[in-house]
Amino acid sequence: MDTKELLKKVRKIEIKTRRLSDHIFGGEYHSTFKGRGMTFSEVRQYQFGDDVRSIDWNVTARYNEPFVKVFEEERELTMILMADISGSELFGTKSQFKKEIITEISATLAFSALQNNDKVGLILFTDEIELFIPPKKGKSHVLRIIRELLEFQPKSRKTDISGALKFLSSIMKKKAIVFVLSDFLAEGYEQNLKIAGKKHDVTGIRVFDERETEIPNLGMLPVRDAETGEVKLVNTASKSVRMSYGQYYKDRVTYFRETFAKSGCGVLSCRVDESYVKKLLGYFKQRS
Repeated sequence: MDTKELLKKVRKIEIKTRRLSDHIFGGEYHSTFKGRGMTFSEVRQYQFGDDVRSIDWNVTARYNEPFVKVFEEERELTMILMADISGSELFGTKSQFKKEIITEISATLAFSALQNNDKVGLILFTDEIELFIPPKKGKSHVLRIIRELLEFQPKSRKTDISGALKFLSSIMKKKAIVFVLSDFLAEGYEQNLKIAGKKHDVTGIRVFDERETEIPNLGMLPVRDAETGEVKLVNTASKSVRMSYGQYYKDRVTYFRETFAKSGCGVLSCRVDESYVKKLLGYFKQRS
């Protein structure tokens, strides 16, 4: 992709997703993720009804009358976008690839954070960490994140969600709002998700295509594995083959939902031909 084409694509996504974040998601995002905790603001004289646990005993002793500590909500948040850029994301049978939806959702979330003056960071992963952009504020930083989502060429096509979550826990020492965007056609990430979920506010956004949920009956077909490149002849006319694949897919979806629920993390599923706007809004309102 040449520079002119890239800038054109970045601008197109910026216009679409910024409008969404400004007019729709800004307030919902803030009311959903409004502060990691409380920070000390000032000391004032005790008033009737104040919690006695907030009394500052040092100041009280000094002035011989009760004073309390006043705390305020910690406004600044840090958002981490974890985007799966493995080979299976380059699939789509209708209007867009899964990768394109992941990019749009990521951009919308990033601009929502920008509107609230929060930091945003990016982790691009396959079965290795392909790119890490540390959290920062500012429009130019958000545009860089969009550029990387659009043009980054991964070294690998495989997936390791567990390794990506382990990396997150190792580099993010303070609590963050984390969105993991993937098709989640993988298993084995339960332990590292539990660890990440204890420290961070984690949401898994599953992006999928309706056509990958089952195999149609089309006879004998050569099928390429998107992550290994291996080509196999598959007899799609076989009912047992179709049922076996359908069960495999359902098992992955069930694992995703149950594993995130057990870890105290949020889940959201977006089909490529559906409005992710409605899905995100519904999720934010449900949590706020």
